[in-house]
Amino acid sequence: MAITDVREYAHLSPEQVEEFGRELDAIRADVVADLGERDYRYIHRVIRFQRALELGARAVLHVGAANRTAWVLGAGALGVAKILENMELGHNVMHGQWDWMNDPEIHSTTWEWDLVGNSADWKHTHNHLHHKYTNIVGMDDDVGFGVLRVTRDVEWEPRYAANLLVNTLLMAGFEWGIGLQRVTLRAALPGFDATEAERATARGFLRKVGRQLFKDYVAYPAIAWSDGRRVLAATLTANVIRNIWTNAVIFCGHFPDGAELFSVQDVENETRAEWYLRQMLGSANLDGGPAMDLLSGNLSYQIEHHMFPDLPSNRYAEVSLRVRELCARYDLPYVSGPLWAQYLQSWRTIARLSLPDRFLRRTADDAPETRSERMFDALPSRRAVTGLGAALAAAALVRRSRGRAAAAR
Repeated sequence: MAITDVREYAHLSPEQVEEFGRELDAIRADVVADLGERDYRYIHRVIRFQRALELGARAVLHVGAANRTAWVLGAGALGVAKILENMELGHNVMHGQWDWMNDPEIHSTTWEWDLVGNSADWKHTHNHLHHKYTNIVGMDDDVGFGVLRVTRDVEWEPRYAANLLVNTLLMAGFEWGIGLQRVTLRAALPGFDATEAERATARGFLRKVGRQLFKDYVAYPAIAWSDGRRVLAATLTANVIRNIWTNAVIFCGHFPDGAELFSVQDVENETRAEWYLRQMLGSANLDGGPAMDLLSGNLSYQIEHHMFPDLPSNRYAEVSLRVRELCARYDLPYVSGPLWAQYLQSWRTIARLSLPDRFLRRTADDAPETRSERMFDALPSRRAVTGLGAALAAAALVRRSRGRAAAAR
């Protein structure tokens, strides 16, 4: 099942965990002390590029949507512009990564993004709940988003047989899944028993949805010189492109093999160092390059982002070098891989857990999608194994040996 004792799973003593935390604090302090002009120039360049790309895409669709080539170019460019606005701008600005500049236009308290969901609702479910309780089953709503089974710690129900179908719908409409996380829509109905806060949240969501749908699917198509229906279709296509990409990046950061889930019994007493350790163990990076970094909002460095969510995203690449070296010294895994492989692993987990547990071969404590400290009980000399990397290798060796023995029988 999920990890219940993070220190035990990591094969680190309390003193080692605290030293690990102090070294990460030092990395953070170095970056904060160095923030300045190059970071200011970076975010302003990205904003100018994103706005120019969106303006150009809308201009192409405005005058040429009736032409197939222009439609494809316009819809594709608009999709990329929406990805940039969502990932590298909206997500990171609302994390407070640029608040140090004191620019009221690029500030976590004023930015409203190009999605159906309200930024204030997202900041509560994401910044507070997800980043504080990352991958803790029952506390982090991003573990399955309330509709998927992604761990055996969630008991199988017949509805999870539709895991693959549900995730396909969630992927295409991901902005709606994100927007509705904090919202009880029924609270907007007269006579429904709800608190005033729930009613206000539901009404605020519906107002934002109305504005967003009017902008994308009424106003822009209505003023188009070319075929308005094709402009509407292009905008819908761009939103789906953005939704699928965002879904892929988020799932690759949290659900591939090696990104662990937790069942922490006393999270309120968790030290900062233990929090760092849980963030590292529960996240996975994406291999790529500058284009991947930009289009993912630098969530290609999901490990670094979860450790330092309010550091400017353009710093994660350099921070990752130091974090990787630190993990090597403490014999901790640093999970990273190409997007296609990580995403396939996520989909495999979703498919596998659509089945009742009796159809799953690996144990609940030693499977690619669900591991815990109890997986090391099978080691013949557990106390002699020091370091998580060495322990994982030893457990894999025991598993393969047992597999060969079973096959021989």
